[in-house]
Amino acid sequence: MSSQHAPAQDAARRGEQILAVFDTAFAEPLAAGPAALRGTFRKMAASAFAFYRGAACLFYRDLAAGHGARPDEKDSADRAYGTDGVTAAGPHTGSPHTGSPHTDSPHTGPYLDERTSRVWIHGDLHAGAFGTYLDATGRLVLHAGGFDEAYVGPFLWDLQRFAASVALLGHAKALSDAQITGLVRTYAAAYRERIHALAADAKSPGRDELPPLTLDTAEGPLLDTLREARARTRSGLLETVTEVRDFERRFSAGAGAVELDAAARYKVLAAFDGYLETLPESSLAHPDAYRVKDVVGRHGTGPAGTPSYDILLEGGSDALESDVVISLRQARTPAVARHLTGPLVGGHFRHEGHRAAVAQRALQAHADPWLGWTELDGAGHLVTELSPYAVGLDWPELDDPAEISAVVAGLGRVTAALHAVPAGGGHALVPFSAERAIDAAIAADEEGFATVLVDFAHSYGARARRDHEIFVDLLRDGRIPGV
Repeated sequence: MSSQHAPAQDAARRGEQILAVFDTAFAEPLAAGPAALRGTFRKMAASAFAFYRGAACLFYRDLAAGHGARPDEKDSADRAYGTDGVTAAGPHTGSPHTGSPHTDSPHTGPYLDERTSRVWIHGDLHAGAFGTYLDATGRLVLHAGGFDEAYVGPFLWDLQRFAASVALLGHAKALSDAQITGLVRTYAAAYRERIHALAADAKSPGRDELPPLTLDTAEGPLLDTLREARARTRSGLLETVTEVRDFERRFSAGAGAVELDAAARYKVLAAFDGYLETLPESSLAHPDAYRVKDVVGRHGTGPAGTPSYDILLEGGSDALESDVVISLRQARTPAVARHLTGPLVGGHFRHEGHRAAVAQRALQAHADPWLGWTELDGAGHLVTELSPYAVGLDWPELDDPAEISAVVAGLGRVTAALHAVPAGGGHALVPFSAERAIDAAIAADEEGFATVLVDFAHSYGARARRDHEIFVDLLRDGRIPGV
């Protein structure tokens, strides 16, 4: 084979891998209606980072196939996975929570063992996954958001996904490889410092929570983000999606709202009744707050374009500005679960909506009191508040390397808190101190920890940039289903 033909053949082979992985990951929405994915794929074409955000399924296929593993581990991984990214036993079929050739604890790779491979992970922890939320105690907190992909798996996979996203952002901002290396090392050091502090704290009876990033503890752009969230109001959000008619608030027409017929409305209200049964007693202290005022459908706002539903509730008082909007969104199988399936984890969940809610409560201290789950048309749905206080980090405005470094350090500390079991919390799936297990694993090779993340960031960042070019060509050639 001549050298000039090799790159083209490699790109063609990788294109087939991407198509095969997407065919599996997006099979359900493709079957329901290919057009629903059109907007998602067009957004992914906009940049390498946008592609990376939307292609978690490809990222985990590559990890499972050995990308980023030690050389002796990669050989065995490549033998287990074919070029289409499925196991040698055949493609994944059926529910990923019913058992498969994979195991629940794939403790392969540096820093992974039976415990550090079985902690709660975010599942899609890229640089754009961080923002603010108003916790159940009334504090504004800078934390990770969007827990649709959360699962029990190797803690390192979260760190690798974030590190590669930093490489992509750094490249887009014309930072040098040395600067990107510095950012990833900063993230690794901040994570290491905070996980060690959390582990030490976990050994103390009656421990106090280490403070999260709040208005009192955050600095720089992270503090700016929290202040922006503080300036938001519930009435401001309500004005964007509702209006007052005949002295009562109702959803506004337009903006993606779909009026429901009597049968659809009945189904949604029945699902709402099921949702109420999933809430903790503390959330039901004021039953009148859950009086339904209006219901509306939203086309194309759920995962991969699936329909979702908004319900307008009375809220905490008769005042119209206290009304609350909750959203019912169909939950999809998380990408990481296709490579970590097995009865030990999957057997704990009734459906994907249940899994997403349980995961969020495990990963987010003092989670949204409106958080719950339900079932609608046989599918699991996650239920959350449409919060006015959710503000994402403004990465396009961050260009100064020193500011970016400070932000990355803060997100390293946030990631460590994400992996730690909250004081008085936890779950049967992770019945041990995750922070102590991670701390011990890193302590066994302190010097190599940051290097593992740096090497992965550069190598997978380069791969994601190439994959984006291949994806755009596939899209332009009409080979992406639904477009």
